[in-house]
Amino acid sequence: MMRHLLQTIVVALLAVQGLGAQGDSTLYLVSYIEAAPASREQVGTLLKQIADNDRRGGAMRAEALQRITEPNQYVILEVWKDQQALAGNSGAAGTRQLRDRLAPMLLAPIDERRCTATMVAPLADGRATVYVVTHIDVPGNSRDAAMQLMRPLLDQSRKDAGNVRFDIVHQLDRTNHFTAIEAWSDQKSQDGHELAPHTRTFRGGITPMLGALYDQRRYKPL
Repeated sequence: MMRHLLQTIVVALLAVQGLGAQGDSTLYLVSYIEAAPASREQVGTLLKQIADNDRRGGAMRAEALQRITEPNQYVILEVWKDQQALAGNSGAAGTRQLRDRLAPMLLAPIDERRCTATMVAPLADGRATVYVVTHIDVPGNSRDAAMQLMRPLLDQSRKDAGNVRFDIVHQLDRTNHFTAIEAWSDQKSQDGHELAPHTRTFRGGITPMLGALYDQRRYKPL
């Protein structure tokens, strides 16, 4: 009985720490969208409608964002209870109609990354004006070492002034491909984070491990 109690406590602690324990079916969807420049405003309007539609369709969270430096590029960040919930919404007539309207205005098909939790905190309320989405690609044999660098970065970054969200997820089919998702109350807070010692330590440690460019993109809510 004591052994069973200890196992229960360990599982609970892992869940609280957001380590993405095995068996967690929560799906994190990161969808990159690139609009034809002439259709930028129409695409932005449609993406807001898609995010609203997906929340009504069961998404626990759905945010449509526009890239700050390249305003014809967007990302939708979504959280779904599981694959079944996502599939149900994707097959709905309203969802298909919105995506059919969107497709002709894009430079390429939507780049959809289906992910699971690596280090994720419970969903919390908070108003963010700046988001940062970073793709971090390391060779498979460097995955564990990369995660050891990520843990102190997340723990300390979540305490930075103005932080609303700081999570890391990884792709279901390529577990050494990570996505860091940050949300900040304002640009000043995000700038301060970039110069913080824990951020510099992480960047210094992760750079030699990278298998591709450290792809960091800044967005604003639509």
